[in-house]
Amino acid sequence: AADRFIEVIPEIDMPGHATAAVKAYPEFSGGGSKQYPNFTFNPGKEGTYTFLTDILKEITALFPSKYIHIGGDEVHFGNEQWNRLPEIGELMKTEGLDDLVAVEHYFLNRMSDSIRTLGKTVMGWDEVVTAGLPVSNTVVMWWRQERPEQLEKAISKGYEIIMCPRLPLYLDFVQHPSHQYGRKWSKGEYAPIEKVYHFPGTDYTSGISVATPLIKGIQGNIWTERIHTPQRLQFMVYPRLSALAEAAWTQDHSKNYENFNLRMDKMLEIYKKYGIVFFNYKDPESSPEVAGPEKRK
Repeated sequence: AADRFIEVIPEIDMPGHATAAVKAYPEFSGGGSKQYPNFTFNPGKEGTYTFLTDILKEITALFPSKYIHIGGDEVHFGNEQWNRLPEIGELMKTEGLDDLVAVEHYFLNRMSDSIRTLGKTVMGWDEVVTAGLPVSNTVVMWWRQERPEQLEKAISKGYEIIMCPRLPLYLDFVQHPSHQYGRKWSKGEYAPIEKVYHFPGTDYTSGISVATPLIKGIQGNIWTERIHTPQRLQFMVYPRLSALAEAAWTQDHSKNYENFNLRMDKMLEIYKKYGIVFFNYKDPESSPEVAGPEKRK
């Protein structure tokens, strides 16, 4: 990867999104909810911290990147059982933690300390801003476009930031209103190529100035719940990846979508030449949607 100028940054999401790990090691489970069972690690067990620190040590040996991503997102989806675990009650009493959010923040700070001890820099989703992780050793990924105040808070506190909001930079969101596989936002919003090109603009930053050296760049994310084949993966990525690249290296005042649109004619030909499956946004009927495992509800 390094020979191709690619940096692989490992992520071990914690304390939520831990279902696979705690199914394999149930002794570290903090339970979950009806919809998300076995969703969390147990912050009340000292063994949880030892277990995860051992994993981080292995990760450090395997990946030369200076960063380890700690996750830290959506813990509330599956932490309702924490209230019923006596060891978490004891932790709250011992550490003076008022509620489950404070428990979550305690956990994140302990694990980020482990990462720093290993000589690595912490990355985390924008929830870590409220957890109060050290500014000097934490990079925040702002992913919730409906929570611009998290971006503003991260800037005001001095965190380095990567912008990757769901809209328009999650490429598992559909790119055309006719598409039935993949995600749309609550009001039917989706992520067409034009909106990717114009990011950050003001649509998704609520007028917050991002002209600061704290913004290190932007990132496109793709999640594969509805992507089970290489063909569908390519269909969701291309041609929006070209727009993402231009958005990343072009200042807003220099953007010209009409010019980009003309140049994309050549890019679409390159996709064809190399057998890349792509959505032809200029002629949607010529590139039918590649099906996923389930239709959007």
